[in-house]
Amino acid sequence: MLDERSRQVLFAVIQCYVNTPGPVGSRVVTKKYSFGLSPATIRNIMSDLEEMGYLTQPHTSAGRVPTDTGYRYYVDSINAEERYVNGVFAAELARKLELLRKDINAFLDEAARMLSSLSHYVGITISPNSSTTTLSRIELIKYRDGRVAVVIFTDEGLIRNTVIQMDTDLSQRDLNRITSYINYQFSGRTLEEVRKVVAKELVKEKVLCDNLISEAMRICDAVFSSAPGNIYISGLSEVLALPDFCNVDRIKELLKTIEDKHIIVRLLDKIAGAEGPQVFIGSENSLDEMKSFSLVAATYREGKRPMGAVGIIGPTRMDYLQAISIVDLTAKYISEVLSS
Repeated sequence: MLDERSRQVLFAVIQCYVNTPGPVGSRVVTKKYSFGLSPATIRNIMSDLEEMGYLTQPHTSAGRVPTDTGYRYYVDSINAEERYVNGVFAAELARKLELLRKDINAFLDEAARMLSSLSHYVGITISPNSSTTTLSRIELIKYRDGRVAVVIFTDEGLIRNTVIQMDTDLSQRDLNRITSYINYQFSGRTLEEVRKVVAKELVKEKVLCDNLISEAMRICDAVFSSAPGNIYISGLSEVLALPDFCNVDRIKELLKTIEDKHIIVRLLDKIAGAEGPQVFIGSENSLDEMKSFSLVAATYREGKRPMGAVGIIGPTRMDYLQAISIVDLTAKYISEVLSS
């Protein structure tokens, strides 16, 4: 535990470093903050904080910069009451709520852009996992060359489009019959439940007695596979403009992380079911690709059921209070609409 003076000085160094990257000296802290302490006293406190692992000195005679431990202490000290609501961001989210009711994918894509624009980091949103969403109805449309366009509507507002190849060239009339059968049998079930039922039915001989039912099962098998939701990423240009990425190797690390969406999924899987914003700082990340970055993320829900996630990826020199505030606000807004 830190005493109040050490805590104040640590937070001052973190704030100075977030605002202006570069080692922070005792004189800078003295000028910017009215602690009533001399530069020598602040210098001694900073030295103590370095010994405890909260600060580090990149070069001899240079100022100090926060460590991951220092950032963690700061993040753990942030109370929910300290989080602020950005009025412009909140108003823009509210304006787009009606769009969310119609097409959650379009909203989440825009939400990722908004997260990035406001934070100047990489904004990420993940749509509801298809296995947990509830089927409202399905539409099958004859395409060409034996292919069928499939549109899935879920109770959560998720619209999923895909094209599948059929072994049999079915007429639109046959597809309409198959559509009616699937909607009658499976409407109101989660897509994971549909997948399990189909897997069982496909091995039963009785299914093969009716060719159209058999085709319906094959269509369901092709379409209702358990897969993660869509991932929307925005703001690479925003974060690359930060001084933290003047190093080519750092840029390569970030690009690799962003391009490999499986990394993002694995990261956000860790917060599934967690309450409130979760923060992973640098070396705290279990994935090597993320040890130079920080992630702030939160789960959004339909009622009590976790559906997807929103988050921000940026350097460890992050404005954590702002990042936590806007991620928390976004997750809550989406949850409100899904639950209404």
